[in-house]
Amino acid sequence: MGTSSETAAEASSIRAVSRAIDLLQALNRQPISTVDMLHGQTGIPKPTIVRLLRTLAAKGLVCHAPKHGAYYLTSQVQSLSVGYHSVPKIVEAAAPLLDAMTSRVKWPLAIAVPENNAAIIRYSTVPNSPLALLHSSINMRLSLVTRALGRAVLAFCEADEQDHILQALSVSTEPEDASAKNVSDIRRLLSDIRACGFAMRDPRVRPVSNTIAVPVYENGRVVASVGLTFISSALRPEQAVKDYLGQVKEIGDEISDRLKQITEGAASAGLAQAQSASGLRH
Repeated sequence: MGTSSETAAEASSIRAVSRAIDLLQALNRQPISTVDMLHGQTGIPKPTIVRLLRTLAAKGLVCHAPKHGAYYLTSQVQSLSVGYHSVPKIVEAAAPLLDAMTSRVKWPLAIAVPENNAAIIRYSTVPNSPLALLHSSINMRLSLVTRALGRAVLAFCEADEQDHILQALSVSTEPEDASAKNVSDIRRLLSDIRACGFAMRDPRVRPVSNTIAVPVYENGRVVASVGLTFISSALRPEQAVKDYLGQVKEIGDEISDRLKQITEGAASAGLAQAQSASGLRH
């Protein structure tokens, strides 16, 4: 039988692991986080958060941007899920809807998620579209400043999150992020996008085509963006908006509903499993 000191040490170790997991989950909710944000989301004391962040940074899982007092996950965090092969829930929720719309209208659609101050395409119907100009767009990294899918994420995210992202983008060396250095202009653009309810790509980036994109929400937070791409010579932007914006918005809303259902289903399954395990112990 263990001594009281051994029991206390074990409890302390378990608490540390639990807090590290809570912190990783909080970091995964937004592209960039501050200690204040993480404290508010987890309730973990700020000195403990700082110690855990330093440990995670030493392991290569977290990167610190000292100029902005912010932290973000690195791609190394994917090493924690190499044994998990299930389709991510955002793709699970979106893929059937995007496939169905491309089947109807022929134009390709894509869904992107925010990651490291960019939008990363996680699913696309490019292979199913006879009108696509690319062979594939999955895992393509898009600017939050110039691309429709990126703008839809940045314009509709929460104000504090947007502020931190804009600070990071202001020192970005990516050519497409250059206009973020003009704070008044980028904020005016984001305000216009919010007023319109959708984003379009900067036509100077890739004039041959354009994209209409809207945000996707989960629990009131922007977690992704979904968009339809069309060829500029075949369709004027105003006509594309008239013909397809309503449908793209409906898909965004339905993806949000499906995300909620998937999350609630997983929670119910977990509760049932826990109750079953508890029953076996008694």
